[in-house]
Amino acid sequence: MVSKAEKKRRPKAEQPKGFRDYFGTAVLQRMEVLRRIEAVYQSYGFDPLETSAVETVEALGKYLPDVERPNEGIFAWQEDDTWLALRYDLTAPLSRVYAQYRQQLPQPYRRYAMGPVWRNEKPGLGRYRQFYQCDADTVGSASIAADAEICAMLGDTLEAIGILRSDYIIKINHRKLLNGVLETAGLRDQNERDAVLRTIDKFDKVGVNGVRQLLGTGRLDSSGAFIEGIGLSDLQIEAITDFLTAYSGDDSVCLKDLRSRVEGAATGREGVDELEKISELLAAQGYGDDRVTIDTAIVRGLGYYTGAVFEAELTSLIRDNSGRQQRFGAVAGGGRYDDLVKRFVGQAVPATGVSIGIDRLFAALEVAGQFAIEANGPVLVTVMDRERMTDYQTMAAELRQAGVRAEVYLGNPKNFGNQLKYADRRNSPAAIIEGTDERARGVVQIKDLRLGAEIAKTANLEEWQQRPSQVEVVRDEMVSKIQEILEKKP
Repeated sequence: MVSKAEKKRRPKAEQPKGFRDYFGTAVLQRMEVLRRIEAVYQSYGFDPLETSAVETVEALGKYLPDVERPNEGIFAWQEDDTWLALRYDLTAPLSRVYAQYRQQLPQPYRRYAMGPVWRNEKPGLGRYRQFYQCDADTVGSASIAADAEICAMLGDTLEAIGILRSDYIIKINHRKLLNGVLETAGLRDQNERDAVLRTIDKFDKVGVNGVRQLLGTGRLDSSGAFIEGIGLSDLQIEAITDFLTAYSGDDSVCLKDLRSRVEGAATGREGVDELEKISELLAAQGYGDDRVTIDTAIVRGLGYYTGAVFEAELTSLIRDNSGRQQRFGAVAGGGRYDDLVKRFVGQAVPATGVSIGIDRLFAALEVAGQFAIEANGPVLVTVMDRERMTDYQTMAAELRQAGVRAEVYLGNPKNFGNQLKYADRRNSPAAIIEGTDERARGVVQIKDLRLGAEIAKTANLEEWQQRPSQVEVVRDEMVSKIQEILEKKP
């Protein structure tokens, strides 16, 4: 007999906060998106790499922007005398792999990687603690052309997924330019500079006034808590915030303006020169500033970037949970990180790359009420007679051999209506029906479920007659008829 105490120990069926389950269609959609991304990455000459989900904390390093919780941000545990952690991105493991196998790898090394990463951070709209990333990186090349290539490939990838050219923009900036502005403003302490960069990275969330407050004495956040500021002078704050809003809408004009701002800082001038070269390389390939443009507010939160940084932002408006219209923001980003491998080998190794956040991208499409890819379920072979399961399984096998996804209904076949309801839940494009009468006459009934759903929206008798959603075909033509239905666009 089960005691009351044992009943109380029954676990609660709920997922941890910040994590998400994916079912059927969503998983198939993600697989298709990954396939499309992989095809673009491969077309640019990148090779696949798969690393373990677990790294040593020492190898990962601490580059997350969560400085308020220096011992947090990752999921870690101690094993003997070694701290291990789930990877928080795919770039830090790449630096370890390159350092470990560099003698066997081609130079430069061009790889792409896809898989889940984990961050112990506060969840938000489209932000989860476990999420998929799709990275592509070039390690071992200092050429500015490598940065331009990554930006071009990012644009091609977004369009391959199904995002319209008018619905995204890739924004680029340069860490050397940012450092030049900070130097011009009199900020030379690296810790202070890092604090300013982290503050600038919040520009899209708090706006220019919020950044101005955080650079100064501080501000109240949305919860009413006071966030202490960095304590810069009014002149320093003005120089930084004026730089954030420097973009003019024309990259050539913007570059001229930026050059005048960092005239006295060699690092800043170098950053402007490299930005100009990237723009020229992209323009020569047909990527104008309508697709890739300079944005001085782009910083990137990770601390290992040393050169060009970029983000891909969805520009179409969506509604949040409160019904307010807003832009979803960045779904991909990256940049140059010439010092990350140096931690292992003792010398700078140039590298640049991009990462696409698949889950955040899907969240944007979901909130907008659209997906770039529609995933069909299997063709359903219904069961009219339990004793004839062999015949039904034979039908499904024939369809599979022809490359058609198919399954036999394995629930209780007594209620035929429930079988069709099951087909609807499975998003099945068609159902096959063969009862005793059909079997005797050597035919099958094929129900085009997509067409039926389309016609049902009007429920016009004449249309039902002109476009019947259920047809009878001889048994030998079953496969060809199903293929014909599947080839038609829904």
